[in-house]
Amino acid sequence: MSNWIIYSIGFLAQLIFSGRLILQWVLSEKSKKVLTPSLFWQLSLFASFLLFVYGYLREDFAIMLGQSLTYFIYIRNLQLQGQWKKAPKALRFFLLIFPILIVIYYFNNNTYDLAKLLKNEDIPYWLLSLGIISQTIFALRFVYQWIYSEKNKQSILPYGFWLLSLIGSILILIYAIIRKDPVLFVGHLMGSIIYFRNLVLLKKENLNNIQKLTADD
Repeated sequence: MSNWIIYSIGFLAQLIFSGRLILQWVLSEKSKKVLTPSLFWQLSLFASFLLFVYGYLREDFAIMLGQSLTYFIYIRNLQLQGQWKKAPKALRFFLLIFPILIVIYYFNNNTYDLAKLLKNEDIPYWLLSLGIISQTIFALRFVYQWIYSEKNKQSILPYGFWLLSLIGSILILIYAIIRKDPVLFVGHLMGSIIYFRNLVLLKKENLNNIQKLTADD
């Protein structure tokens, strides 16, 4: 497959990821508090689908790992918001088995080689390690968010989510610069700004809540 098709898939995924962040950011700015619209999770799932494909086509294990860790958490958040059942059954079934289908397909055709992904000549081990650590931290933000949301029985993006997002995004930016990956660079450059802004909004929101409680007392 030609490079321009591969990069087009990657840029489309990052464009959708950026779009969901801009949507969430604009709505949060208007409300003066951090919001989590259902469209945020719908766009997240579709973009993750595309970026998983991009990661495989680029033989980049770090990217694939990051998407594998968060893919089903996006689905769970849609379930918590009551949006998952609204999608057609055929689409839900396909999205659920998509990652498994790819693994089965390549194993059956003897072309899926995990060792090849881990021994990419273009990615030295130290850089691959940085990529895996970066993607793991970035993915753990959704594990944290998932546990937090399950505890509160609603889909919420807490302070810890945005803090992990900012740390993971900065590390991925470093990885992208060294790896010379324009898709990761463009996506996480914009993301880092929005993650920082959401941290500021949450701090202001918490401060306002404390002031209200103090005034009520």
